Amino acid sequence: MANTNGKKLDRIKSNIFSRTVSLAKFSLNAGAGLAGQGLTKIFKSEEAGEIQWNQFIAAQAENFSKEIGELKGSIMKAGQMLSMYGEHFFPPEVNKYFKTLQQDSPALKWEAIEPLIIKYLGAEKYHELDVDHEPLACASLGQVHRAVIKKTKESVVLKVQYPKVDKAIDSDLRAIRTFIQLLKILPQDTALDPVFEEIKEMLLQESDYEQEAKKTMQFYERVKDDPRFIVPKIYPEFSNKRILTSSFERGLRLEDDLIQSLSQERRNQLAQNFLDLYFQELFIWKDLQTDPHAGNYKIRLAADGKDQWVLFDFGATRSYSDSFLNAYHRMIKGSLVNNPQMLRAAAKDLKFIYDHDDPLLIEKFEEFCIETVEPFLEAADPRQKGPVDEQGNYDWKTTDLPQRLSKRVLEIIKNFKWRTPPREILFLDRKTGGVFIIMSLLKAKMNSRPTIMKYLNSVHANSDTV
Repeated sequence: MANTNGKKLDRIKSNIFSRTVSLAKFSLNAGAGLAGQGLTKIFKSEEAGEIQWNQFIAAQAENFSKEIGELKGSIMKAGQMLSMYGEHFFPPEVNKYFKTLQQDSPALKWEAIEPLIIKYLGAEKYHELDVDHEPLACASLGQVHRAVIKKTKESVVLKVQYPKVDKAIDSDLRAIRTFIQLLKILPQDTALDPVFEEIKEMLLQESDYEQEAKKTMQFYERVKDDPRFIVPKIYPEFSNKRILTSSFERGLRLEDDLIQSLSQERRNQLAQNFLDLYFQELFIWKDLQTDPHAGNYKIRLAADGKDQWVLFDFGATRSYSDSFLNAYHRMIKGSLVNNPQMLRAAAKDLKFIYDHDDPLLIEKFEEFCIETVEPFLEAADPRQKGPVDEQGNYDWKTTDLPQRLSKRVLEIIKNFKWRTPPREILFLDRKTGGVFIIMSLLKAKMNSRPTIMKYLNSVHANSDTV
């Protein structure tokens, strides 16, 4: 969730008609600008025309991101979701502004949010709470306020949903597609339907706080006996489809100076515990919290050095089928143990590649997979190109792996017909990328191969396919 400093909104355009008018007005303006740029586009192979076209695209993307920020709701969340995929197919000028949506989210003023809390909870329940007027955090779908239960003096937080978020999902997604199509920023044959279907499904889920409460309680039960992790307690009597109340859990953000100044050993231990949680989600529970940005985690320091992770926001939790994950696990293992047959068979099962594909495309895809698992390769592996010492300790902070992976994807898109990956990959990629960012923020230097191999070997110990 975003910082709440700066300007606050008096209201949100929650009415479908007013949102549609706003977005239609933007589209008309963009269309008029596009008409004025027509000749530039025709001749954009020329250097000057290319620069002018890029500037036009950047200006339209900036205007669009500002409009989204004022509207909030599903259109802003969808823009955030697309930004994680945008590295692979949006022009940098566009994705730059989609990315800013993850930070630039103004809060709604107390005078506008209080009536919502009363409406969602009812006046009687509302008066059982003493709610702080200043939000702790805000995002696209809602904002968080700290409160105290008057009777018990327990500190809690209220996650309050903005009005009519779920009602606007279809129209908001259409607006984003119109923006993309209007500016012709993607190849004409790009199949975006699976991507938008996955985004819609996740938006519907994230706007249902009863579903989030259930997922939070599931994770609470999973880790309640594991001292490394803390999941907030849910208060059902103050929760429903539009408001979610949970225990207030103290902790420090990963960027905090105290966290950053911890010894390498303690930061490595935190990183190891975080990776272990990720692998439990991926291999054991088959249920992943797919929004792992730094704002959804805090660290509670302990005098004995046994620091804890505080885990927030389970609205974007997604379950995966055994058939999908079995193939995904095999693709990972084939990459790690240098088994091209296993890797290729799994990639075909997942429909990343097909028998009739260009052999060079298959080769490039396999190289991409191998590079993706680089932090888990052995130091002596000739495929290892990352910053790793003789003990296999990989430096997650200094590696240029994300840049190399982006180049590989762009090379595939440029030289081969673009094919949208399986829809399940959208949020799985977000999870993987988020884990990498967390490891980088902790400046981890560690050998993680034994951990991932433990899970891979355990899951497939009795499988003839691995």
